[in-house]
Amino acid sequence: MSKFAAGALVALVVLAIVGVAGVRHASAHLEHGVAAPQFTLQAAKGGDVATVDLKAALAKGPVVLYFFPKSFTSGCTVEAHLFSEHVADYAKLGAQVIGVSGDDIETQKKFSTQECRSAFLVASDPGLKVAKQYDASLAPGYANRTSYVIAPDGTIAYSYTSLDPSKHVDNTLDALKTLAAAKK
Repeated sequence: MSKFAAGALVALVVLAIVGVAGVRHASAHLEHGVAAPQFTLQAAKGGDVATVDLKAALAKGPVVLYFFPKSFTSGCTVEAHLFSEHVADYAKLGAQVIGVSGDDIETQKKFSTQECRSAFLVASDPGLKVAKQYDASLAPGYANRTSYVIAPDGTIAYSYTSLDPSKHVDNTLDALKTLAAAKK
């Protein structure tokens, strides 16, 4: 089965589950000002595995935390490419990007090099425990496409949920610019 066919099948299964069971509205997410749930996960960058800890990451500046349904599916690949193309823009704003899905760490190691272009951490969230804390689970086994900007104080500065991968980067960059302007 091709990657495109696999991605289409995943999308159909997710839509069928959501439509039949009413699992979650596409716009669910944590609200502005809420404390971001702390987590520690295994993550890969450039194929190397490390532990990512939100508290430690926030000590360096804001974090863009984005949840995605499944590595190597068409929408998730598009989104990973978009985030990787803009890593320098995030760095200029003092932010780092962390992607999260329910895929195992071996899959994330490959995804981190092939689709994330070794530009940012991509974490493995087995059982979607962290995704559930962030109200970012879509259906059993799949995270919802939800992006957060988490301020250095650990609060949610911005959240956006849409299965369309095209606006997550623009929206989070705009939110970071607003956050930076508010600090001045």
